[in-house]
Amino acid sequence: MLILARKTGESIKIGDDVTLEIISVTGNTVKIGINAPKEVGIMRKELYDAVKSENISASAVNLGDLSGLKKLNELNVKKD
Repeated sequence: MLILARKTGESIKIGDDVTLEIISVTGNTVKIGINAPKEVGIMRKELYDAVKSENISASAVNLGDLSGLKKLNELNVKKD
């Protein structure tokens, strides 16, 4: 991990397209401005982790849930 000290108004460049600027520091809160292309996704880490966890849960397949689909498919095949 790279650790940098910056003061209000100073910036950090990430690659050619992303700039982080320290907007203000008040107590233990730092406001950061991010200038990046629209196609670069930017999300708070705790939100990113929650979305990732929810996507993993949603993609888990319960084989019991599929038994109804199998029966429905069998009924559709018999109709044709």
